[in-house]
Amino acid sequence: MSTTRIFVARLAGCAVFDRQGDRLGRVRDVVVVYRRADPPRVVGMVVEIPGRRRVFLSIGRIVSIGSGQVITTGLISVRRFEQRASETRILAEMLGRRVALTDESGEATIEDVAIEEVGPGEWEVSQVFVRRPKTSPSPFAKGATMFVKWADVRERIRTGQGQSATQLIQSYADLQAADLASTLLDLPEQRMLEVVTELPDERLADVLEEMPEASGARILAGLGDDRAADVLEAMQPDDAADLIASLPGERSDALLDLMEPDEAEDVRMLLTYDPDTAGGLMTTDPIILSSDATVAEGLALIRRHELAPALGAAICITLPPYEPPTGRFLGIVHFQRMLRYPPHERMGTLLDTSTEPVRADTSAAEVSRILASYNLVQVPVVDAAHRLVGVVTVDDVLDRLLPDDWRSSDADPAPRVPSRRPSADTAAILTRPQRRFRRGGAG
Repeated sequence: MSTTRIFVARLAGCAVFDRQGDRLGRVRDVVVVYRRADPPRVVGMVVEIPGRRRVFLSIGRIVSIGSGQVITTGLISVRRFEQRASETRILAEMLGRRVALTDESGEATIEDVAIEEVGPGEWEVSQVFVRRPKTSPSPFAKGATMFVKWADVRERIRTGQGQSATQLIQSYADLQAADLASTLLDLPEQRMLEVVTELPDERLADVLEEMPEASGARILAGLGDDRAADVLEAMQPDDAADLIASLPGERSDALLDLMEPDEAEDVRMLLTYDPDTAGGLMTTDPIILSSDATVAEGLALIRRHELAPALGAAICITLPPYEPPTGRFLGIVHFQRMLRYPPHERMGTLLDTSTEPVRADTSAAEVSRILASYNLVQVPVVDAAHRLVGVVTVDDVLDRLLPDDWRSSDADPAPRVPSRRPSADTAAILTRPQRRFRRGGAG
């Protein structure tokens, strides 16, 4: 087994493989148990397997750690990880803690923790990477950093003093929004709120779009009205509408009043539709162009990195105005067809008139049937005057078809076992693709 010192922050997101090279999941945290005199002992890792289930991987089942990967015997308990009272998660709870240096030279903040093998299958905390408070008032100044042994620090958490979430956020910076949402929901309530407070509005908006409405409402309850309104503005209108609909009436009205009028108008419009209709499923931010626009203009809009693939699959062509509700809907132009024509070609000559739009009051079941029958990624939605009001994308339909708790690891039908003893039922597990990316506006 590798005796290399491993810094835990670098383990976040590392792939976990069995001895045959099949990927089982990804590391989300390292679990330790404090001891009276000796450094904390590593008891295992929290590993995310497909279905976003967080499970416990005993340190005794780990064959090697290093080179950006963890190798195990391939046996993992599939029971959902539940933290015991004696356990501490390094990424979720230790990073950001204040410690006092035993040489009486002052305090510092833990930025990373190193673990090291001390015997076959036995790992413990060996060092911590800490940062002293900055001594300059300059906003660009940072405190000095150093490596110290665990024995040379003493944790100091004052009553009522929250732990800094900055280091935890940095550790999870590379996570997709859906993975970060799952990670936050696994944190203790207070710790989750601390992390949420320090997340930028755009990042938090992405995360809330990937959470169940009940969990998102709980997070918004911990934010001030002004911050909550800013985050809702950064969300997609359909996701914001779903979240606002789950809030108490007085709070939802107050937040809508604080939002920018244009953003609030889209949300209010979506709230008027039944959730099980095309209007209740649609997003109001499709790509919309005039018939005189060129293929070059269309491709430029599709190239935006923040645009979800489903929205970039086709461009809606309408008469002016070009914001929903638009002028009369003329048709759509598929991305693949645009690639077959020169950049100067007019979009109006490439219309796919065979793709019929649906009315806003069309049932969600009928929309699902249309998408499946004609192999579509999106279907336009129009009102009684044949004006485009939005599009329903395939991911919107999947959200409806999946169980309400599909985002929760508990929704995974994998068998439960009574303890953390590894189950031989666990086979090689392949990771699945991200549900969706952040969706952009029409621009």
